[in-house]
Amino acid sequence: MADKNSFLTYKGKPLVRKGNTIYYGNMSDPFVIMLSVASSHEVHGVKIADKVIVQLVNTAPDINPLEAIVKRTEKNGMWAAVDIASIWLQRALKAE
Repeated sequence: MADKNSFLTYKGKPLVRKGNTIYYGNMSDPFVIMLSVASSHEVHGVKIADKVIVQLVNTAPDINPLEAIVKRTEKNGMWAAVDIASIWLQRALKAE
């Protein structure tokens, strides 16, 4: 049984969902990814993401929220979005 305080992870980084937004990465790291589901459709009673906005976000507390977005793209489907998110986050954290 999973611990109540544990998060779902992908490639060792936590995934945290709030509504139509999923945060990927540790908030204590210099960068995280914000995945926002822009549109979806229903298949057999399950919502499937159509368009997902991917943003690489700087987590520095003193940065202006409008300047915190380092990169942004829109992908078709959650798999393509999570795939690019993983690459962006890995590269951003390696550069630090």
